Amino acid sequence: MQILDFQTSKKLLLKYKIPFLETEIFRSEKKAREFAKKLKFPVVLKVFSSKIFHRTDIGGIKVGIKNEKEFEKTFSKLSKIPKAEGVLVQKMGWGLEIGLGMKKDPVFGPVLMFGLGGIFIETLKDVSFRICPLSKKTAREMIKEIKGYPILKGQRGQKAVNIEELVKIILRLSKLSLKEKEIKEIDFNPIFINEKTAKAADFKFFT
Repeated sequence: MQILDFQTSKKLLLKYKIPFLETEIFRSEKKAREFAKKLKFPVVLKVFSSKIFHRTDIGGIKVGIKNEKEFEKTFSKLSKIPKAEGVLVQKMGWGLEIGLGMKKDPVFGPVLMFGLGGIFIETLKDVSFRICPLSKKTAREMIKEIKGYPILKGQRGQKAVNIEELVKIILRLSKLSLKEKEIKEIDFNPIFINEKTAKAADFKFFT
């Protein structure tokens, strides 16, 4: 499998109205810095390559870049990573981290996976699955099924997240998975969700 290029991935997100943190790809440090200043520091930098599946394993992500000096140093480092095709500049996200993915099963077709992001998916395997297409009812059931659901509802003074925004993303991802035949796998991890919004920070489409 190969990761879809950034601009095509972005067009898919826009086409299906899947919200994501403001992001652009650059080869020029000067143009990247201008975009970062427009977003306002702090920002996130990520290496992009159609051949790199796990950026964190190679130190390909740097969050919380506070100023231009730090930006210049990090951009230079990331752009030198072997197989790098560019560097993504992204607005900082905030909230709980959610993971959402899709794999096309040879028998059942597109199957969606949902869980809390990061360590919860990778280590605790606290996830739920549904076969596409999904209804609003099924999407809500999928969310409530995980053991970490009480965290989404708010714990120890934390505000409850906007579940309905999450339901919208799940339904739109279901539609995308059924209509875009060339997409074999999708990985959104993390999606940052808070009491107001839910936006994808890391999005990969595999063909």
